[in-house]
Amino acid sequence: MRFISSAALLATGLALAGCVAPMPVATPLPSGPVTTAPMPTVLDAASRAVARSVINSEMQKRLPGANVAPFTDCVVANATTAELIDIAQMSRSGVSGTADSVAAIVSRPATTQCIASAARSA
Repeated sequence: MRFISSAALLATGLALAGCVAPMPVATPLPSGPVTTAPMPTVLDAASRAVARSVINSEMQKRLPGANVAPFTDCVVANATTAELIDIAQMSRSGVSGTADSVAAIVSRPATTQCIASAARSA
């Protein structure tokens, strides 16, 4: 299995390598380690608010006219930090796919039970 994954990765890399035109380097490259911007691992308040808003919007699309706030709370409570960050980043950059992300969280048994409980108490 590991060999097949490595072979697939190598084949993909070789295929993509043909897509890039060689560019002359004007300055020497730094010899030290290359640093990249780290992916956020902590959900800040602004990102949480954006993710909550997106999730609420997706829930309203599926349940028009209903008070979806308790259902949104269930989705947020059962999402991982990484998922909430992804939802917030996708919405900020205009990338579609937030509906799929929300649907994946809703399909989890714990989320489904939470939503069912919220619906019974409403």
